[in-house]
Order: sequence, then C-alpha cells, then structure tokens
Amino acid sequence: MGDSQENNRGKSKDKDYVTWTMEETNELLHLLVDARPGSTTPAKIRESTRFYPYFKDCIGAIDGTHIPAMVRGRDVSSYRDRHGNISQNVLAACNFDLEFMYVLSGWKGSAHDSKLLNDALTRRNGLKVPQGKYFLVDCGFPNRCKFLAPYRGVRYHLQDFAGHGNDPENEKELFNLRHASLRNVIERIFGVFKSRFTIFKSAPPFPFKAQAELVLACAALHNFLRKECRSDEFPVEPTDESSSSSSVLPNHEDNNYEPIVQTQEQEREDANLWRTSIGSDMWRNAT
Repeated sequence: MGDSQENNRGKSKDKDYVTWTMEETNELLHLLVDARPGSTTPAKIRESTRFYPYFKDCIGAIDGTHIPAMVRGRDVSSYRDRHGNISQNVLAACNFDLEFMYVLSGWKGSAHDSKLLNDALTRRNGLKVPQGKYFLVDCGFPNRCKFLAPYRGVRYHLQDFAGHGNDPENEKELFNLRHASLRNVIERIFGVFKSRFTIFKSAPPFPFKAQAELVLACAALHNFLRKECRSDEFPVEPTDESSSSSSVLPNHEDNNYEPIVQTQEQEREDANLWRTSIGSDMWRNAT
C-alpha cells in the first residue's frame, strides 16, 4: 500500500470509522480466528433445560465494547463515548466457548452499536449468520430474526432476579431472565479479554490505525490461547457498558437503529412473533 493512498484514506473526514481497519485488518483476523459455528446445538444450550429447546439455533452473542483510544486532530470529540471518554467502539461476536467469531474495530467512540452491526453485515468480509441461526443481542440493538433481543419495559439484568421473591412473574420476565443468562457470555469474554491484555486499560501510545489493529491481533491471540491453553482464569472486571441504569429496559425504540436487510417493519413484526412464541413455550413448560 502506497503512502499517498494511506494518507488519502486517513484524510476522509465524512466517515464515522477507519476504512483501512475495517477492510484489510479484518481479513487478517479471519485467517487467524477459526471459531465458526458448528451444525449442532452448542453444549451450553443442549445440556440445559433452561435453554433447550428454546435457544437451540443460537450460536452466540454480539455486543459492543469501548477501548480507550489516543486520538489527535480536530475531530477528536467524535471519539467521545457516552461516558465522555475518548475511545474506539469495537463490535464482537462470540460463541459459548468464549471464542471470538468476529471482531470489528476502529469505529469512533460516539458510534451506536447498531451502526457497527449494520456495517459488519454489509462488508465483503463481514459478519455472516448461517441460515436458520441467530445471535443474542441486548437492548442496544433492534429485535431482528437473526439477532434476538430482550423485551423492553421488562426486568432484564440478572441482579434484578436475585434473592427471595424476585422470580419471574410472567412469560416476558422468564424469557428475559434466560436470555440474559445466556447472553452473559459476551460480557464474560470482554472481561477476560481486558484482564488478559492490560494494555487496553488505558489508551495505547500508537497511531490510531495501530490501536485498531492491536485489538484484532489480541482477539486472534485470545482464540489461540483458548484452543491451546484454556488458561482463562482471570479476575473478570465488571463492565457497565451494556447495563441500563434502570432495572427495567426502556420501552421506547431508539431512532439510531440502522436498517439491516429487509424492511424494518416486516422484519420486526416477524421477530417479535418469534420471540413471543419462545417466551410462551418457556412459560407453559415452567408452570
């Protein structure tokens, strides 16, 4: 790659992401990361009556996480996340063996998670969801047929159900509890990742391109260690990125959602019916 071409890419001011990180470095990650979904139901689901058969076609979870970033220039403010910190937003998909299946780094900290997902789905080497399979997502994403989100306006976080007298009271709460229990794998992998690679506790002192590529390289290394060493006994640090300040998910839809594949209205209607069916089956079998 020539210097002039790289400079031209770096000078693109109308983008909310770093184009060279999205394309070339993700190709490298695909070569290093081999955590593709299998044809069978994951053991974590198959071996639990809480999850099987309701989530039998689920292959993992998706979420975004923020990594401290060092950014210089006039557009530094666009890298501020909702906590006011300068960061890059990183989208990741993982399986239930705590392995990364896909990582997209280099987005500005102000970018919404749903925007990252939309970009990941439309890229040439982007996120691919096998036919009939899906990922679990939190309320930061719209409910879609390949991305199952929890009910809004209903208790969701695991701590909301802890203690005597806090059992689910209806099918929506039961669905949310089991959804949160299974989706928690993405929070765990982020915790292990940041505990293992402590360089991400603060902004790495490199050009932003290198910072974005470093995330991908460490994700690939994480997968290698999972496969070869299984040495993930790290104190997992709690994160509040995907947690709502309220114990009940907000009941409104976020206008920042991006269209993904088909019309939003039809896809949302189909996905909501599908979610209702899962919740009804759970509740019927539990009562």
